[in-house]
Amino acid sequence: MIFQVAINAPLHGLFDYLPPADWTGDQDVLGKRVEVFFGRSKTTGLIAGVADESSFPASRLRKVNQILDKDPVLNEEMLSLLLWAAAYYQHPVGEVIATALPLALRQGKPLGGIELVWSLTPSGAEQDSAALARRAPRQWELWQKLQQSPAGISEIVLADLAQNWRDTLKRMLDKGWVSSREEQISTEYPLEIHPGPTLTGDQSTAVAEIIDACSGFSPFLLFGVTGSGKTEVYFEAMEKVLREGRQVLLLVPEIGLTPQLLARVRARFDGKLAILHSGLADGERLASWRDAASGAAHIVIGTRSAALVPLARPGMIIVDEEHDPSFKQWEGFRYSARDMAVARARRHKVPVILGSATPSLESLYNVHRGRYRQLDLPERPGAVTHPEIRLVDLRAHASNEGLSTPLVLAAEKHLAKGGQVLIFLNRRGYAPTLFCTGCGWTARCKRCDAGMVVHHRERRLHCHHCDTRRPIPETCEECHEELAPVGQGTERVEETLSQLLPDYPQVRIDRDSTQRKGSMEGLLDQIRSGHARILTGTQMLTKGHDFPDVSLVGVLNADQGLFGTDFRASERLAQTIIQVAGRAGRAERPGLVLVQTQYPEHPLLTKLVTEGYAAFAEAALAEREESGWPPYSHLALMRAESPSMQQTLAFLDDARRLLILPEDNSVGALGPAAAPMEKRAGRFRAQLLVESRDRSALHKLLTPWLAQVRELPEGRKVRWSIDVDPIELF
Repeated sequence: MIFQVAINAPLHGLFDYLPPADWTGDQDVLGKRVEVFFGRSKTTGLIAGVADESSFPASRLRKVNQILDKDPVLNEEMLSLLLWAAAYYQHPVGEVIATALPLALRQGKPLGGIELVWSLTPSGAEQDSAALARRAPRQWELWQKLQQSPAGISEIVLADLAQNWRDTLKRMLDKGWVSSREEQISTEYPLEIHPGPTLTGDQSTAVAEIIDACSGFSPFLLFGVTGSGKTEVYFEAMEKVLREGRQVLLLVPEIGLTPQLLARVRARFDGKLAILHSGLADGERLASWRDAASGAAHIVIGTRSAALVPLARPGMIIVDEEHDPSFKQWEGFRYSARDMAVARARRHKVPVILGSATPSLESLYNVHRGRYRQLDLPERPGAVTHPEIRLVDLRAHASNEGLSTPLVLAAEKHLAKGGQVLIFLNRRGYAPTLFCTGCGWTARCKRCDAGMVVHHRERRLHCHHCDTRRPIPETCEECHEELAPVGQGTERVEETLSQLLPDYPQVRIDRDSTQRKGSMEGLLDQIRSGHARILTGTQMLTKGHDFPDVSLVGVLNADQGLFGTDFRASERLAQTIIQVAGRAGRAERPGLVLVQTQYPEHPLLTKLVTEGYAAFAEAALAEREESGWPPYSHLALMRAESPSMQQTLAFLDDARRLLILPEDNSVGALGPAAAPMEKRAGRFRAQLLVESRDRSALHKLLTPWLAQVRELPEGRKVRWSIDVDPIELF
């Protein structure tokens, strides 16, 4: 027997090993981890296959040192999916499998079944609640939770209940107020399901169709306008699956969405949840992964990486905001979590729901082809109306730092009536350019073909591409004349709004203002409480948040996506406008959306505003079909970079010469050519695009071609990668 082992290394294929000396041959070894020598080092691998013989003589094969697991850490279905993904995305199988495992398992540590449970000591229980609340509010909050749970609280539950719980717990431990004990982790937890609100007719129809299909693979596109109650459809469909004792996997695009969604899930389903996202500590991630894989967790909620977590009893997969580009992994194993979710559902023979108010053109195309079933939620529940969208012609109206007069006047009116105002600009910082008024010099990044963004409060210039930072110069580096920030970022808009509307508190939500742990929740609390009246932010504000009092939305600089170099630019712009517009007009307040533009006659904008997203999508699909872009074709993008553009292009030229295109022209190639941003982080970038209207023809060509490319001498001098189904060409 030969063990075919996947090793976490940038090498394609599996590696043959002989069984360990003490192996009896009666064990099922697929999916178990092993300790092996790889080169001169010990490492952890996973048995991904077995064979009767090897292409190498037995004398050249090493023995596995030891099998680390009693039971497989990856079941057969999950292992099969990962092997398929490695082949489809043309990525080393060892790295693909490593992506699906928590760090502790990749390091060979035991999966474990023990957890720490914390409880108050007699000394801790005697503390004065009022005095502790005044002196140490964080400790008081945790003390209260422990006081209400005499049996103790596990670390995983503590992580969900309290921010920065480790630091707070350590201070209480130092005072002798808490103690811990080890307990065997249970895999059986009670589940209580609370009733939800009465569904609308459209919601009931959607739920009925999904429930009817729960016995097998059925992909659904839930196309619901913002505020139409997609989440309630998810919950009703989940209830059916959970009552049958099966698990639900719910994917969301951003970490920022999980606290709000978690609160809603917990209010409806009182059971075991497993939470998975990049903000977790290694131990928390391992525990959540274990709960999902063992079947202890009823519901698994997570971002992109959760698509690769094994489930013991899969019953349903849901992808919320399925159009979001965050579901695509940009580095390393470049997979699409949305597409992996569909592939998983097919293997598990369970339904998959893709939900969005602005579905991707790929999903709509699959509906047209009969691959997906579309379920529509065209209206908001009750008396809540759709927001009115108007275009503001910037050529006809004066503006103050990007804020037009009609927008400012509308903001004053809505604020006076008690509403909140949301201003959207997808550009953080103070200004995108620092400009010399004398000679025209602009501050450029020395490592990228990009300008340095002005961050006024930090008094720094910041390149958002390579993260280079430097102080703002006092005068021009060329002629020593005065410098001026040009253009607007969210920081500058916030400053201008403070001057124009000084009586109304505001918050800014972007990557800069939410860097610290817990800061996002703090800002959202200010919005929900009504303390903050003006909300300024980037795309982080558009995704899934419910702000009932927002009655006016202003979209600044909507023209960014009208003339983008990427063929998906118009689709992204339309999705952004509709998503941010959806924040307006919840509850009983009618909503108004003002979209500022220099091109109010642009056909994309006029169709979107007058006919809605569905009409825009139909027109966009017709354009894609005529031009031969996805979803009417399939792409693989080879990217390369090096310290020299000549070297980068030389490698891609060699790769292009190895590409033998079929005589029937079923596969074509474009390039190589420099990337739109040629220089980034000091390296010169170029790309080669391979495209085909036939997916199978493309993949039939990729495997042998890439095997040859990996042997190119030039390949050792450049960094290169292949991206199958890229979502951006850059």
